[in-house]
Amino acid sequence: MFEDRQRIIPVLLLDGEGLVKTRKFANPTYLGDPINTVRIFNEMEVDEIVLLDIRATRDRQPPQFERLRSIAEEALFPLAYGGGLTRIEDAARIIESGFERVVINTAFDTHPDFVRSMCSELGASTVVGSMDVRPRLMRGPGVFVSGGRRAVSVGVVDWARRIEDFGVGEIMINAMDRDGEMTGYDTDLIALVASSVSVPVIACGGAPSFSGMQPAFEAGASAAAGGAVFVFKGKHRGVLIQYPHATEREGEN
Repeated sequence: MFEDRQRIIPVLLLDGEGLVKTRKFANPTYLGDPINTVRIFNEMEVDEIVLLDIRATRDRQPPQFERLRSIAEEALFPLAYGGGLTRIEDAARIIESGFERVVINTAFDTHPDFVRSMCSELGASTVVGSMDVRPRLMRGPGVFVSGGRRAVSVGVVDWARRIEDFGVGEIMINAMDRDGEMTGYDTDLIALVASSVSVPVIACGGAPSFSGMQPAFEAGASAAAGGAVFVFKGKHRGVLIQYPHATEREGEN
């Protein structure tokens, strides 16, 4: 189904002590304990996981450093963390706790000097620039920060290039209107950004199934990410942790 170079990345949302999954950045469904979830993904030989603390972003709180260290100590795969980072000391502490990369979103708008310093001191391969995008009435797609609550004045392509110019190693695009909906990736958006920057692009938002992740690669993404597709099963969205590598070993699609 997938070529070796095509990374498949679960995106998990940390809200307080537990993991949740949202739909269009709202209506979170509780999934369970993050450490237990990491242990399950260990058995499935996951490529990597992105962990986003949505409460830290929303409430402008610092990262849960001890909680994150406990999670990292359990993981047998690379981890990236995003949420509430505005200081180089905090970003460095996240890396020291066992995370390979940090994910930055709102700080590109609110703390640009911090982002520049972090990219320079920690290195491009350590920093992922994230951008949340959704359609705007009569205006085309727009970029939003602060957990999707505030629009920036720069267009999608210019914002992606701005992120690249900060020195990030990769850009993650999240289609907000498809978050948790499992209706398919916004391949036009992926192609637009991927063709506008030289760094690799991670596509996120709308993955309908494991086989349905392939269009993201065809649109130019170097990695396909998702949330609901990894944690829900069936039309009633029962909580079940799953990953395509394990599915392939079982002979399924």
